[in-house]
Amino acid sequence: MIRTFETHKIRKTAELSSALWNFHTIGTQGEEAVIQAPVPGCWENYPDTVSYRGQASYSREFEAKGNIRLEFKGVSHTASVLVDGKPVGSHYNAYTPFDVVLKDIRPGIHQLEVIADNSFGPDSALHVPNDYQSYGGISRGVVLEELGEAYLSWIHFTPFLRKDGWYGKAEIRVRNLSSGRLDGSVEVEIGKNSFAVLPIVLEGEEEKSFSTEELPCPWAECWSPESPVLYLITAVLRTADGAADDIIDRVGFREIRTEGKDILLNGRKLRIKGFCRHEDHPQFGCALPFSAMQHDLMLIKDLGANSIRTVHYPNDELFLDLCDEQGILVWEENHARGLSEENMRNPHFKQQCGDCIREMITAHYNHPSIYIWGILNECASDTEYGRECYSEQYELIKSLDPYRPRSSASCRFKTDICLGYPEVVSYNIYPKWYHDVPVEDYLDELYQWIQNESEGTGKPFLITEIGAGAIYGYRTPAHVKWSEEYQVQALKEQLQAVFSREGCSGVYIWQFCDVRVCDSWFGSRPRTMNNKGIVDEYRRPKLAYEVVKDSYRSLGNYF
Repeated sequence: MIRTFETHKIRKTAELSSALWNFHTIGTQGEEAVIQAPVPGCWENYPDTVSYRGQASYSREFEAKGNIRLEFKGVSHTASVLVDGKPVGSHYNAYTPFDVVLKDIRPGIHQLEVIADNSFGPDSALHVPNDYQSYGGISRGVVLEELGEAYLSWIHFTPFLRKDGWYGKAEIRVRNLSSGRLDGSVEVEIGKNSFAVLPIVLEGEEEKSFSTEELPCPWAECWSPESPVLYLITAVLRTADGAADDIIDRVGFREIRTEGKDILLNGRKLRIKGFCRHEDHPQFGCALPFSAMQHDLMLIKDLGANSIRTVHYPNDELFLDLCDEQGILVWEENHARGLSEENMRNPHFKQQCGDCIREMITAHYNHPSIYIWGILNECASDTEYGRECYSEQYELIKSLDPYRPRSSASCRFKTDICLGYPEVVSYNIYPKWYHDVPVEDYLDELYQWIQNESEGTGKPFLITEIGAGAIYGYRTPAHVKWSEEYQVQALKEQLQAVFSREGCSGVYIWQFCDVRVCDSWFGSRPRTMNNKGIVDEYRRPKLAYEVVKDSYRSLGNYF
């Protein structure tokens, strides 16, 4: 399952995932046994590769002819793609999609091979040992598409709330695969409403974007957490021969903006009640199936939350579809966590971060649930070189999407020099866990510094991580750390302080569920897990579940 709705009616597609592929490791000692492995999947869930780091091969046959497009939603962490034994593409980053377009392949059966590599090394600036597990494998869906002489790469839709109602603007990317000139048009519909017709002209092998004007949409209804109204947007490419291609996506009419210290959703002052959530499950690794995603969202909504932060990478688009449908606001961020200046001076850092941002925004632009873009969680925002990197990435986001706010979760207490760039100031704080300063005192000192001594003065303020660890089932009257009782006590004090802090737009609890971490983190993480979840890795509620539920449900989505 790739999306929760059909994305093409004219273009022929076939899902190559949701199937068994041939799998074997590469370069290991002894005979490399071939097994049947599920795709999507993570090889850490196979008995012989539980802790394997290195290269492995996935292969299968497919039937096609002519021009084709192979789309990979996620391969961890680097991918090399071969068709009939010949290299045809490669990609870095497990959490963003990529494609391979092949022209004029012969009719018949072809061999597809994907070599995945989850090893760490100097060529990787972002994929490093970290406080979450970096799994290996084809972890998200794979699609085969048959193309004609030209096709639609993507459509982006931007809604605008004006005094007289909703307006919208569409941008369509078209690629001409032929050597000849292409004359045609693109027809755009939203729901059952005709939106625009764009004439297009492309020279041979040219790729180009076309945009509409800002057009009225008097029939549009607002998307919100209370009423997540969605519309299918359909673009059809027409040539002299008729309908040649199409693309279908889904959009919602909502406005996100900041005004002074407030985040406004459709003009209302928004209160964030959220969770940080990793894509992680002991049965599936990072390749959660649809049912597991649904179950997570069921629990999150039961807890009274209205937002999820996708730490620390872009999420599977299938999960974003569910958030769109269920009215869950999403903070999505690029792939970077806890990088020092030394890490950020890796010669590949800027390029790999930039690629991740471009791929994330291009793929996920239309999701109304995404209300903010994040970058560089807990990185070197207190150094001049760090400041240069933050500035460049914020500017890149603005060039790709000038309509959503930007932020970065910082842990640089009173030393961050990058707060002038984003629209929203965000901090990760752990009073009652990593230090004993009273929560209200710590929060007040930080907030006063932001307002009086930093470049973040006058902006909305979010707590993007707060919480305490607890090992499921460890209960003691002593209320010591790692006990469920201590987590209850800590969260009560933390949430009370955050929600009573004037000028704070809300909070993300770290975290929704316990998750596996890289083996090298075992010394500071009991069970080689990050144990700060409100539920454990199997989604069993800890004592803190009801505490958070009472707190979140007592407050509305708006101030």
